[in-house]
Amino acid sequence: MQSKRNYRWLIFMTSFFTMTAANADNELTDVITKDEFILYKDVGEFIDHSPKVTIVVPTQQTDVEIYGQGVVKTLTGSDCDRDGKMDDNQTCNAVYYKLWLAYRLKP
Repeated sequence: MQSKRNYRWLIFMTSFFTMTAANADNELTDVITKDEFILYKDVGEFIDHSPKVTIVVPTQQTDVEIYGQGVVKTLTGSDCDRDGKMDDNQTCNAVYYKLWLAYRLKP
């Protein structure tokens, strides 16, 4: 009895994660078309051409000493998944790979 319940739970969870992954890929493919994606020769080019996001980061004492009071320090990076937030390299690589898989499987 317990093993049947565990088996059903395993099937449910596998189905759930498969559907969740498919939905995530669909959300990404809604943001960037296959025609646009295939123009990038590699992940580096994909990251370089992704929208840029700038955030304000805390200043350090050395920044104040060099530039004076009221200095504002910013950091600009790529928004690979187009959600309005700066993505790290690992996230950009994952987005590229998910798009590659999604578009590789579509005719």
